[in-house]
Amino acid sequence: MPNLDIENDVRSLNYKYIAGVDEVGRGPLAGPVVSAAVILPNDLAGDEGWLAVINDSKKLSKAKREKAYEVIRREAISVSVGIKDSKVIDSVGILPATISSMLTALERLEVRPDFVLFDFIPLKDCEYPYRTVVKGDTKSYSISAASIIAKVTRDKIMLEADDQYPGYDFSGHKGYGTAKHLAAIASLGPCGIHRRSFSPIKNYF
Repeated sequence: MPNLDIENDVRSLNYKYIAGVDEVGRGPLAGPVVSAAVILPNDLAGDEGWLAVINDSKKLSKAKREKAYEVIRREAISVSVGIKDSKVIDSVGILPATISSMLTALERLEVRPDFVLFDFIPLKDCEYPYRTVVKGDTKSYSISAASIIAKVTRDKIMLEADDQYPGYDFSGHKGYGTAKHLAAIASLGPCGIHRRSFSPIKNYF
């Protein structure tokens, strides 16, 4: 379970507003990469009951993620997202697009952070002091909260894509390369949100 140890360590260095940042959607064949930035209250003691809903988004059921999403939106000082679609991913590559989405999320925070915690990813162009944390979404409440915001946001986008592009089951696999998804691509061909730079999509062009 995540905790506040990393946040408290950073606060001991006289940083007040700490933003956790995480992303989702680097691996799928379709849809955007989405990052979120979350600044939790700076006076947390760790025994606040609502913190118990926060965990690595991959370890939560859909219902628990959505509940946590609402709690985080209510309790956090500031929450924002950065979204880079498949066209951006195809243009610059998935890693630059991911980093760009993270920086966009930071830029959109209503409260300027003093320090940033990133789930581990190579990053150089951040204007704030920062720390990268390996498996940060399992260790830091701030990063875990960001992982939940990013995941729920992206899932909603893929649900909308399911209506726009019927037949691909985007509501089920969310763009990942499942057998059902690959069969749909083979039958229907790629659609407007498929990543043309990814295999096997690029074989169709």
